[in-house]
Amino acid sequence: MLHFFSEKMFFFAYESIYRCFFAQFNLKLPLWMNDSHFIMIALLFTFAIAHSGLAALRMWAERKIGARLYRVFFALVSIPLATVLIIYFFNHRYDGLVLWQLQDISGIKETVWILSFISFIFLYPATFNLLEIAAVAKPEVHLYETGIIRISRHPQMVGQVIWCIAHTIWLGTTFTLVTSFGLIAHHLFAVWHGDYRLTKRYGEAFIKVKERTSIIPFLAIIDGRQKLEIKEFLRPAYVGVTGFVFLFWWLHPWLMTATSRINL
Repeated sequence: MLHFFSEKMFFFAYESIYRCFFAQFNLKLPLWMNDSHFIMIALLFTFAIAHSGLAALRMWAERKIGARLYRVFFALVSIPLATVLIIYFFNHRYDGLVLWQLQDISGIKETVWILSFISFIFLYPATFNLLEIAAVAKPEVHLYETGIIRISRHPQMVGQVIWCIAHTIWLGTTFTLVTSFGLIAHHLFAVWHGDYRLTKRYGEAFIKVKERTSIIPFLAIIDGRQKLEIKEFLRPAYVGVTGFVFLFWWLHPWLMTATSRINL
């Protein structure tokens, strides 16, 4: 109930600020640029501050309250914000101006699903320990240089860009375009922020990892700094990601129906 109340207060506060701002400067926006575009920007900005802010405080927080409690607190903040973002995107994905309509073109649906599948392989790399994510095992910060990291040092950024491209192609609306720009901007910042935090924690050891890896996919492999090892991808975690994608594909129509009943 408290979480629901806080969400309503957020939207009310945002709408009030939004309307006062445009009234003050007598600004008029195109009819297709409705409030949802700006609410999504505000939601993305809020999530980015919370997520990256808590990541920046990780070393300090772990010393104060321990790694497990920090992980739990991080999840309690990040998951509700991410859930609101996802639901709001589902419910407003067709808002604004339709820039293109490609859904009836042969092969587009299959292309979008393939790109989405690839994006999840990058978004949820097998280098992550699920027990640590759930705080069952003590969460640690690892320096990986295998698997998906050979392709890109920041696989989540790559996955998010691919996901945004796929869904922007499919939906073709200004709302989706705004959402994609916001998500990509946050992940590009996270690339710098992540490298900064790892350099601060590991120093010379991470600098050497940076020299042997790349941000741009496959660049380190192309120029000989890395060698792709297919056997490193034959792990249970990747099977789990594959199963999740097929489960999500099967549940997709139900999720669209379920989220449409939530007034966001």
